[in-house]
Formats: sequence, C-alpha cells, structure tokens
Amino acid sequence: MSDGTALAGPDGVPRCPWALSTEDYVSYHDEEWGRPVHGDDALYERLCLEAFQSGLSWITILRRREGFRAAFSGFRIAEVAAFTEADKERLLADSGIIRNRAKIEATVANARVLAEWSPDDLDALIWSHAPDPATRQVPKTLADVPAVTPESTALAKALKKQGIRFVGPTTAYALMQACGLVDDHLETCVARGAPL
Repeated sequence: MSDGTALAGPDGVPRCPWALSTEDYVSYHDEEWGRPVHGDDALYERLCLEAFQSGLSWITILRRREGFRAAFSGFRIAEVAAFTEADKERLLADSGIIRNRAKIEATVANARVLAEWSPDDLDALIWSHAPDPATRQVPKTLADVPAVTPESTALAKALKKQGIRFVGPTTAYALMQACGLVDDHLETCVARGAPL
C-alpha cells in the first residue's frame, strides 16, 4: 500500500505511484509526461487527447493514441479543419478511437478555429499560462498534486473565449502536466527535473 510517495518499480527506480500499474504508463511517465511540448499541431494533439480522456482512464487513451493519430490525420490542424460530415461519420465507426460524437465534433470544430490563427499562436497562448516554477511547491506525495489551479482555470477560460470547446480547468491542468508547463513528478521520482 502506497502512502502516495514515489515507489520503487521492478527496476528498483523510484517513480510516481501511478506510473507503476502498467508498462505503458512506465514508458509514458519516464519519457514523455512532464516534458515540454511545443508546436501548434503537437499541442493540439495533446489538447484533443486530454478532452477525449475526460471521464475515462488515461490508459484507455494512451493505448489508442496511434489509432487517434491515424484517424485524425496526425492531428495536423489544417487537415482536421477540412474534415467533412462524412469524415465525422467515419470517425464514429472507427474502433481504434473513442467514438464519442460530442468529442469528435469538438475536435473538428477546434481545428477549424485554430486553422484561422497565426502560426505559434496556440503555443504562445498555452505557454503564457505556465506558472513560475519558483512559486510552486515540489510535491512529496500524490496528495500534494492539485487537480485544478488558478493557472489552469485561466487557461481554460482563455481557450473558451477563443472558441475552443471541451476544455475545462481540470482538463487544462492535465494538459499543463502532460506538456511540461508544470513538473508534478514527486520529489523523489527519478523523472523529477529530468533532462529534456
């Protein structure tokens, strides 16, 4: 039973406890989660996947990520923005993704909004909400990791104001964690402050 602190995995290396439930999580935790992500298409992908994850376990999305990438043209904003009603019906029949009409509609609608933005605008908007690392306490246990912060609430509001759908404060904070705007690896976790 964990007290919420970093735990030693099979290799003896301490990691955030959530990372130890599957091999997929170990790789994602060690190589991706919390590392800075830049670029409009890359951030659009993370935004979409976090929205699809809403109400589900992240492992469900992680194991279908390649299916999502294939279904949504690699999350290239310009290409998804051009999706038609026929494409949406195709997506609703695609067993490689989560077939949720509202989330599919939001993914396409968000691409259409973002296709009108200038290059790097999405990157700049998201990263403008990154808190100063010096103002954040290093989490010692999972109980120290918030689900929502003032910054994630502000990011969700900023995205909504621009017409981006399906991103509330909790989803925005998950995006911030996944894309390295915050480092929520626990204090004794091997990935804490890992080199990029």
